[in-house]
Amino acid sequence: MAKYDKIQVLTAIGETGIVPVFYNGDVEVAKNVLRACYEGGIRAFEFANRGDFAQEVFGELVKYANAELPGMIVGIGSVVDPGTAAMYIQLGANFVVGPLFNPAIAPICNRRNIPYAPGCGTVTEVGMAQEAGCDLCKVFPGDVLGPAFVKGLRAPMPWSRLMVTGGVKPTRENLEGWFKSGVYCVGMGSNLFPKDLISAGNWPGITALCRESLDIVEKVRG
Repeated sequence: MAKYDKIQVLTAIGETGIVPVFYNGDVEVAKNVLRACYEGGIRAFEFANRGDFAQEVFGELVKYANAELPGMIVGIGSVVDPGTAAMYIQLGANFVVGPLFNPAIAPICNRRNIPYAPGCGTVTEVGMAQEAGCDLCKVFPGDVLGPAFVKGLRAPMPWSRLMVTGGVKPTRENLEGWFKSGVYCVGMGSNLFPKDLISAGNWPGITALCRESLDIVEKVRG
């Protein structure tokens, strides 16, 4: 079961502004990355459902976070169907993210007071997701839609909480563009986890990237 409820999760995500998105089939690598992010100030972490037996890695990651990393909220990403969402909720997922909006997932998450952030690429999709109880919607793919999409959507729908994922980079120019457009937070994947740092086990390097990115977000938010 989830350790944190919807309000706690959305508050933590909003305060930090960055949700790392990561997958690795090696439990120890995943644990080291999770700790590196935690030490860099991250408090919400999305593990992607992208490989065989990903659920086994995820289960161990949640146990590790609950035992060793106080306040670290672990969620699951790349979820496209209700069965998968239910499985990960049983393994302790505190939030569920998907690349698309599947209306059948929303009630499963709502019933357990867990945020469901579906991937949306149109204003209509965002509106439909909000009707289904999605307090946070993922703008995806961000590098295709761009900051102008976020700004345009929030003009008539200023209540929208949006998380952009896809092409987000840990640079001032990129992050400033997104946050000035009105995003609630950003999801950052491969650009936050360079392959050379992961392969070398350079966990302090990951920590530094997280800390630098959070500093940029704090400054661009003013």
